[in-house]
Amino acid sequence: MPKIAAVPVDEPGGPFNALPTGLHHHLRPFFADITEEVVRAIRTEIPEYARPADDTYMQGVHRGVDHALQGFLERMAKPDTDWEPVKATYQRIGRGEAEEGRSLDSFQSALRLGARVTWRRVNALVDADLLPRNVLAAFGEALFLHLDEMAAATTAGYTEARLHAAGELQQRRTRLIDLLTADPPASAEAIAELAHSARWPLPRALAVVAIDHHPQTGAQPIVAPEFLARFDVQPAVLVVPDPEGPGRARAVAGALHGRRSAMGPTVALQEGARSLRWASEALDLARRGVLADTEMVRCQDHLATLLLLRDDALIDAMTEHRLRPLEQVRPPQRERLAETLLSWLQCGHNASEVAVRLAVHPQTVRYRMRQLDELFGDRLHDPAAQFEMQLALRALELRRGATGAAAG
Repeated sequence: MPKIAAVPVDEPGGPFNALPTGLHHHLRPFFADITEEVVRAIRTEIPEYARPADDTYMQGVHRGVDHALQGFLERMAKPDTDWEPVKATYQRIGRGEAEEGRSLDSFQSALRLGARVTWRRVNALVDADLLPRNVLAAFGEALFLHLDEMAAATTAGYTEARLHAAGELQQRRTRLIDLLTADPPASAEAIAELAHSARWPLPRALAVVAIDHHPQTGAQPIVAPEFLARFDVQPAVLVVPDPEGPGRARAVAGALHGRRSAMGPTVALQEGARSLRWASEALDLARRGVLADTEMVRCQDHLATLLLLRDDALIDAMTEHRLRPLEQVRPPQRERLAETLLSWLQCGHNASEVAVRLAVHPQTVRYRMRQLDELFGDRLHDPAAQFEMQLALRALELRRGATGAAAG
């Protein structure tokens, strides 16, 4: 048995400083065989590395194992040598695994398997009296420390690469949202090219959801990868591919977890700006209480309201022009007459239907209509005037509903 000066395992400086002096010289002749055994074990036990017909690949595996074991020997020889360059090597390996799109599980399994084989072979050398038994404690501690640090460095490189790739992918997806909602629209070729690099399959159609979400408050919703999302703006934006597909609206509502939102109309790929514009207008109406504050408003269910309330100033002008005679009566009576006039226009001038709708006597309706006839004169029977009166009265009714909801 060779003479190796033993060093206590609790020597300051870590397990490599606690190794017996000269141990690496006595181990070096055995490491070629250990390398071969580790390679065989990896090929046998880890399916990812079982490629006996691929000589180039297996040579790479062999070089990797040899590099790891030789690095361990060098660290044994010079325990105070800077470990950072070796860590950088394993960080590069981790980044390479991520860039190739592979899981790190197989590589980490190979590291652990290599450590077990090496530990088993060193124990055999001790049993054969080729190494003193008192080296085992320090050697084992150093071996598994080396394993842990290789694994940690590889994981760090892998995680860094994955985060970088995820960041780049998200940037592309953010640019794609901007392109899909651009006004004037982007070209179909530009959209297709960016969608490909963003890993977003081009749908036949899309809809845009506007979401009440303040970037500085709360966590962002987690949405399925087939959706494109931006939560760094207000309103937040979600692009939904093929929104008429089965269960799509339910999936969107589930992802948003009750946040107030509005889904724009389904449009072609180059018309996303229109869908976003309508969704934003519907969201504003939901905030004001004009539209029911459900989890998600669908624009297609409120087209008339969206059309009617797109321009408040225009509604005010039409109200002033067509409903000015109502200003001649006191507010309580004015509201009753406006309500009666709207119902009369909506019911095709049928006093009985108006009475049922308003829950009043038909004579009351006729009395009010005589008052309205006195106020409006011939304008009350002009079809064009009637149409604009109905629009103005409906807009006022929607506004009163919003005011009442806000007060409540």
